[in-house]
Amino acid sequence: MKNAYHLTSLDDLDALDKRSRGGDGVLLYKHSTRCFISSMAQRRLNDWGSEHLPLYYLDLIRYRDVSNSIATRYSVQHQSPQLLWIKDGKCIEHTSHEGVGSDVVKEWLEHA
Repeated sequence: MKNAYHLTSLDDLDALDKRSRGGDGVLLYKHSTRCFISSMAQRRLNDWGSEHLPLYYLDLIRYRDVSNSIATRYSVQHQSPQLLWIKDGKCIEHTSHEGVGSDVVKEWLEHA
């Protein structure tokens, strides 16, 4: 995924959490490589410019332990695909399935 940092470990998740503190936060996209809806959602995010909010990408099939930690850490039910806005170490917005796309992020930012 272009313009995205790839999460592959719990250390990467800790770094994401740290980066979310201060500023506008970060976006976290959880992707299932086995899901057609995830592929569509990923295409809808590909035009997202990281100058707005850094985007992190997680292959949740390959890194299931990281995906499980995200659900626990940010108190969100696991979904796939799923997009979370993490700010100051907390999930302040999230959406899943057909709701994932750069247009929803723009709406979040407009109403922040």
